[in-house]
Amino acid sequence: MAWVKTADAAGKLLAVSDLHVAYLENRQVVEQLRPESDADWLLVAGDVGEVMADVEWALALLASRFANVVWTPGNHELWTPPDDPVQLRGEQRYQKLIELCRTLGVTTPEDPYPVWDGAGGPVTVAPLFLLYDYTFRPDGTFTKQQALARAHEAGVVCTDEYMLHPDPYPSREAWCRARVALTEQRLAACDPALPTVLVSHWPLVREPTRILRYPEFAQWCGTELTADWHARFNAAASVYGHLHIPRVTYHDGVRFQEVSLGYPRERRRWPVPRSWLRTVLPYAEPE
Repeated sequence: MAWVKTADAAGKLLAVSDLHVAYLENRQVVEQLRPESDADWLLVAGDVGEVMADVEWALALLASRFANVVWTPGNHELWTPPDDPVQLRGEQRYQKLIELCRTLGVTTPEDPYPVWDGAGGPVTVAPLFLLYDYTFRPDGTFTKQQALARAHEAGVVCTDEYMLHPDPYPSREAWCRARVALTEQRLAACDPALPTVLVSHWPLVREPTRILRYPEFAQWCGTELTADWHARFNAAASVYGHLHIPRVTYHDGVRFQEVSLGYPRERRRWPVPRSWLRTVLPYAEPE
């Protein structure tokens, strides 16, 4: 289930997510993203954009600069916006994205997992497409229906409800469960001697969602089915986005890195970092 793409010892395993290149300011940031060496890999943990042409532009640019780009979709790539000439929905849209990535030489969740054997390695790099199943519910809600009702009352409803179609699955949670089952089999078949770097748009554990300003939004942020994957599959790190709260936390001793660029209005509240790319390996705690 893994293949080795040789990595120079001087290289780094870098990560970013939530590029949202429909925003001009974000597009300008992406134009400035460059590796520190010719050996650097880049993990792109979803939400590059909504329109297929924007996704192609960004991934093509990054693939031309980095030794290897590993991508997994977020919810925004899976939307079917009315202004996108590509009107595919659900699984067909996802497969179209896979086809696009393969023409660009970008590694996807449908490809053999590459092995990073540069600094901090070797590790199996596993891009995961998992979705969510409404199990990250707000406290006091016990069913999906209750959680959705509370979200509507609060005016906090994810656009996925209108533009992320699960076809041919009967629901987004059914698609999620199918993806979880398929991915679990693939991870179980990986070399157990190698640690993993698990790359998913949605966090694998619920804890990072506890600080959301609107707890009603957590139901669109992951699934309880992956709560122990970081331990079961020997993760050296778990990389994710979606929350637009870039930070590092630890769960069961495993590092979780939220690596989003986010929206321009959000970044104006943050200190400007030296680089929007986060280092996954080799990792050093900030001083």
